[in-house]
Amino acid sequence: MEKKITLQDTLKSQDTEEWIDLVFYRPIGYRWALFFRKINVRPNTVTIMSIILGMTAGVMFYFTDLRLNMIGMLLLVWANSLDSADGQLARMTGQYSRTGRILDGAAGDLWFFSIYAGICLQLTPAWGLWIWILGAAAGYFHSKQAAMADYLRNFHLLFVNGRNGSELDDSKDLKERAKAISWKNDGVEKLFMLFYIPYTKGQEDWIPEVRKLKNAMKKDDGNMEIPVGFKDDFRRESRPMMKYTNILSFNTRVIVMFITIFAHLPWIYFVFELTIMNIVLVYMLHNYGNICKRFNLRLRGDN
Repeated sequence: MEKKITLQDTLKSQDTEEWIDLVFYRPIGYRWALFFRKINVRPNTVTIMSIILGMTAGVMFYFTDLRLNMIGMLLLVWANSLDSADGQLARMTGQYSRTGRILDGAAGDLWFFSIYAGICLQLTPAWGLWIWILGAAAGYFHSKQAAMADYLRNFHLLFVNGRNGSELDDSKDLKERAKAISWKNDGVEKLFMLFYIPYTKGQEDWIPEVRKLKNAMKKDDGNMEIPVGFKDDFRRESRPMMKYTNILSFNTRVIVMFITIFAHLPWIYFVFELTIMNIVLVYMLHNYGNICKRFNLRLRGDN
């Protein structure tokens, strides 16, 4: 008899889950995943569905009619439940792929590109070009915040679940992979690599202490070996920082966005991105970098 896959089996780690996700998105995503598994829908198809819903939500924020805005909010919540479901479905079925990870990461960027454009178009008559400048600045830092949150979360998962339980990538390995595949046989992955390699390199450059620690843990054959005591100690210090990765992810910014839309002041959301969220980003990078420095020194001492 096939072993029943529970909700708990579809989670990456309790260390990295936000409470809103645990009580709302993950249970809904789990039910979606069970449904999609039953009708043989692949995770990447679910991701594409979430992209369509999320970008449609952005269109709804162009209008000043609050009823249409609320439809956009519901569509965005639906999109995020599918974004949860695609990963849970992949863990249920073992249908992992780097292309899927890249597509999943792009989904949120496409949602918010549409949302930012919708808000800017709505406010252009009153603000003119200035709202586009404000929106572009907020969008740039939003992408950095989300990228770094994802990077640190996956680095933490390396110490929780091991290499196979983390989606952490290395830009050097990706470059080698890109050289090894051809446009003829792996055209889609090759195309995605054009964007994913600079994305990953950008993550590494923004907090080089993580890359240094990761390289220090590599053996001569390139595989990674983390001593048990070292692993447990790092996880213990890294875990409190996960709450900041969650702040910089979906739920916090969407709650603030919805409040500003209800107040008919959506431009305040852009200011929130540029101020509060960037303060959280700087604090998170500074503290996580210091943790990695300490453990890098400890690893050298052990050697």
